[in-house]
Amino acid sequence: MKSKIRNMQVQDRPQILEMMRVFYASEAVFTNGSEEIFEADIQNCVNDSPYLEGYVFEDGDVIQGYAMLAKSFSTEFGKPCIWIEDIYVKEEYRNQGLASRFFQLVEEKYPHCILRLEVEPENTRAIHVYQKNGYDVLPYMEMKKEV
Repeated sequence: MKSKIRNMQVQDRPQILEMMRVFYASEAVFTNGSEEIFEADIQNCVNDSPYLEGYVFEDGDVIQGYAMLAKSFSTEFGKPCIWIEDIYVKEEYRNQGLASRFFQLVEEKYPHCILRLEVEPENTRAIHVYQKNGYDVLPYMEMKKEV
């Protein structure tokens, strides 16, 4: 299989939605999300948002997974920050290096940025992939407030 990684497109919406439902219902994600959030995320990915980029992993006409990047600036590190918000590979396409290839693409596209992601402690498989690709655990808690 020769998979490629490309920008998310409008016609990918049904398949991305289905993968988001699976991903956000799994133990890999703390929150369950909602259809409204999923739709907003996809719309921002395909409508040239300055804050969110969407990618698709595919082989021919088979979509194997997707990823989303959010952009910000980190005053903690003094440089632009790229958050790997979602990275999901369908079960049957895991262990083929898709996530590692995506990390390499992100590093090449954003060479002078801090790259960040979140992972649930129970998601040991993902943690292994992230650590294999050079990600380290930050020793603090993140907090949020919705307004």
